[in-house]
Amino acid sequence: MDNKKTVGSAPATKRFGKKAILLSLAVLLVFGAVVGGTMAWLVTRTEPVRNTFTYGDIDIDLEEDDTGDGDQDPNTNEYEMVPGAEIDKNPVVTVEADSVDSWLFVKLEKSANFDDFMTYTIADGWTALEGYEGVYYRQTTRSANDQEFHVLKDDKVYVKDNVTKEMLNALDDSDPANYPTLTITAYAVQKEGFDTAAAAWAQVLATETP
Repeated sequence: MDNKKTVGSAPATKRFGKKAILLSLAVLLVFGAVVGGTMAWLVTRTEPVRNTFTYGDIDIDLEEDDTGDGDQDPNTNEYEMVPGAEIDKNPVVTVEADSVDSWLFVKLEKSANFDDFMTYTIADGWTALEGYEGVYYRQTTRSANDQEFHVLKDDKVYVKDNVTKEMLNALDDSDPANYPTLTITAYAVQKEGFDTAAAAWAQVLATETP
């Protein structure tokens, strides 16, 4: 029996344990370098998108030629009636440039005796609004330019040929306020939020109600 010990040789289990410890230390050193050191990560970004919300608007105008009645106001005109005559009258609604999409209306209000003396035809492109006498509408879209819409066909009104001298003289003898009159007003309502002309016109009526 040989009782001699081998000098300089460690048991295999002890050698394996030392290797495991050294390996663990190496991993910790690498991890420490990642956490504490400077790494060249890939980083990028987009340019920011800035959203600015302004507002849209509608601007309209209604004009016609002055008749030269002396008041220098094209919004109050006087005409002489001659039976069977046609009278130039050119009201034009202008939707100004960059106005938003809209419902455009004109309302023609006749005096009670207007139809006894005068007649007219609405210009092409206007549609009568059902349920509202004298109200007509059309749709407009945004444009970089002014858009003009004539109100009366051929820019004329007509004196009926069955008007008599006696009818005219009766007006002369009465209050001047009883002469036949035709009053035109234009309105515009944004298209967004209103699917029909009737809904848009209801908004007009709501704003005019005290």
